[in-house]
Amino acid sequence: MAIELSKIVQQMEPSATLAMSARAKELKASGETVYNLSVGEPDFNTPEHICQAAIDAMRAGHTRYTVASGIPELKKAVVANYKKTHGLEYPFTSCVVSNGAKHAIHNSLFCTLNPGDEVIIPAPYWVSYAELVKLSGAIPVIVQTKESNNFKITPEEFKAAITPKTRMFLLCTPSNPTGNIYSGEELGQLADIVLQHNIFVLADEIYENLVYGDNKFVSFPTVREGLQDRVIVINGVSKTYAMTGWRVGWALAPENVAKKMGALQSQETSNPCSVSQYAALAAIQGDQSCVAKMVAEFAKRRDYVEERIANIKGMSCPKMGGAFYAFVNIKEYLGREYAGKMINTDTEWCLELLSQKKVATVMGSAFGAPGYFRASFATSMENIKEAFDRIEEFIA
Repeated sequence: MAIELSKIVQQMEPSATLAMSARAKELKASGETVYNLSVGEPDFNTPEHICQAAIDAMRAGHTRYTVASGIPELKKAVVANYKKTHGLEYPFTSCVVSNGAKHAIHNSLFCTLNPGDEVIIPAPYWVSYAELVKLSGAIPVIVQTKESNNFKITPEEFKAAITPKTRMFLLCTPSNPTGNIYSGEELGQLADIVLQHNIFVLADEIYENLVYGDNKFVSFPTVREGLQDRVIVINGVSKTYAMTGWRVGWALAPENVAKKMGALQSQETSNPCSVSQYAALAAIQGDQSCVAKMVAEFAKRRDYVEERIANIKGMSCPKMGGAFYAFVNIKEYLGREYAGKMINTDTEWCLELLSQKKVATVMGSAFGAPGYFRASFATSMENIKEAFDRIEEFIA
């Protein structure tokens, strides 16, 4: 008798971003040259002083179990940095360090949601949000936003989605996949609605430090009095410090929630990697000039990508205030033949682009927005230029 899969995992979709990246790596392993714009992973090496801190931690014997919710030194550094940057004070016991920000989101959902609860998620959204909500037994309520409004949810759209079952509002700013960034005024309008209803917020702020031009990042719980106890903030070191593989993220939550998140994690994974935690501590407390250099390079790439897209007739994308993604409208290029093959959907388009031109992107439908593709510019300028040359060849 075959082992039957659970109903929960049968309903789960795999991560489209990781699937496309894996396909690109398979082609590369077979000898193909692939221009990979599919994965949100900085192409920079982790800064040397952070790597050295990991070596020092190993030599000092920090290779054993730690407290399940993270070492106190790192938690204290996180809350101290948040107070310095945003002005809100948390006890270090409100911080739970996890195996990446995705794990912190998972813990937040599983500790606060019950089956049947509704979670409002503006689309386009990061591919894992809806799937993690469904795994928790709750129901993702997807609100379609408009490209004409830079893919930002409006107060009217937010209000219209609220029902007696609404438990949580999940917001990412700067956004993956669109790169949009909400102003303090815009967040304040959404916060007023949160405070009027019995709901709370999961604020994914992992791209906090990747902001360009005159844009300014504002942390959600800072925009109104009384929000701190209604918001769980998600962050980590992966994007800011080019530490994706180190797997360190965290949540800042009300103490009663943080305590249960730590208990849940103790049953799931125990502590995050001990050595990675000491590396993350060095990242937060060390010289930040490495971050400024990476952000400056990302900004150059952002400007180049915006210019390339603007010069392709029939394509468009919203202004990218932060993160490192372009979310590109290709609706005009669907319903056409490419090398004799009819392409009707964004998924078919992205797969055919990879097959014909060896450029890996991610279909917009994976983010809840059919008719688009996401291109990451967290890769070299050389790769970006060649990729867009090939995209233009593909649609010509």
